[in-house]
This record gives sequence, C-alpha cells and structure tokens, in this order.
Amino acid sequence: MTAETSQTLDRGLRVLKLLADTDHGLTVTELSNKLGVNRTVVYRLLATLEQHALVRRDLGGRARVGLGVLRLGRQVHPLVREAALPALRSLAEDIGATAHLTLVDGTEALAVAVVEPTWTDYHVAYRAGFRHSLDRGAAGRAILSARHQPLHDPGYTLTHGELEAGASGAAAPLIGVTGVEGSVGVVMLADAVPERVGPRVVDAAREVADALR
Repeated sequence: MTAETSQTLDRGLRVLKLLADTDHGLTVTELSNKLGVNRTVVYRLLATLEQHALVRRDLGGRARVGLGVLRLGRQVHPLVREAALPALRSLAEDIGATAHLTLVDGTEALAVAVVEPTWTDYHVAYRAGFRHSLDRGAAGRAILSARHQPLHDPGYTLTHGELEAGASGAAAPLIGVTGVEGSVGVVMLADAVPERVGPRVVDAAREVADALR
C-alpha cells in the first residue's frame, strides 16, 4: 500500500478476487483469516459490496460473487475485442480463413470478435455474438483443454463439421491472462485443416494473450 491508495478499496477488491476463485463461497470467518483482518471489517466490506450487487450471501451465510459483476463484465468485451483485433486481422489474412476470439460466457462459448479475410473468393460467415456449447467446436474444446491442463500449454485443437457441415476449425486457448478464459481460432470450408494452421493459431493466441496482460 502507498499513500495514494485506499486500504478499504484494496480490501474490497481482494474480497471479490477471493470469492471469484471459489465455487462454494466463503464465510465471514474464512474471509477474515485470508485477509488478516477482524470479522467486523469483513462484515462492513460485504455489506457495501452487497449494496452494489457485487456480492450475495446464501442462506448458510456464505458469500459469493453477485450478479452485479456480470454487468461490469459485459463492458469488458469491447476492450478485449479491441486488444485482439490486430492479431486476428493478421491471422485471417495469413491463413485466408475467418479468425475469431471466443470467450467463456457461463456454460457457453461466445464469439466476441471476428475478422474475415479480404482476399479470398469465399469464406465461412461467422459472426460476433455466435454462441455454442463448450464441448462442440474447436474454440470451446480448446478452452476445455486448457482447463484440463492448467500447468501446461495444451497446444491447439482441430475439429471438423461440429458446428457447420463441411467446415473445419482450429483453435488455441489464451494462456496466462488473469480473469479471461478464452481461445483464438479460425474456421474454414475444408475437409481438413492444413498442417501449418495449428501452429499459426497458437502464435496468434499468444499475441492476443500478450495484448491482454
């Protein structure tokens, strides 16, 4: 902490981070121990955060992240999209296929940025806002692969015909970006993804991750 920072705000943000890292919520006592402050301070922090719907407490008294965080999260998408566009443009032009950035939204994969190549005669029409389950399509499967291998680079994922007949996809997860779970990929009208595409998608995912750090 420095003279220019707010201790109360710092503690409130730490509460949100702690709650975001657990699926089961935390009690006042658990938060008190993790923050190194007394229970009275934690009660005040939770009461303030509850007023803004950033925290909710269940019947058992466990605190969890509130729905207000979702409203804030929606405003993050434009910032993430802007940061990712240069890498996506380069990927689309290099491969000659539609490039996309996909983020986790609840239990679904949500395309938040899409760039189509400018020089091809035809390409897959893939729009920002398109949703699909995480276990279908290269974008979602790449995200799941990162969940299953959190300490390793899972490389890239290839699929064919899972979201659109005749279309193949390649995607690589974003690695090392705090608070963002997603993937970068391409989709093309082909029976199989060319060999060079997978490594190129991994490079693009690294570029996007670097831009978001």
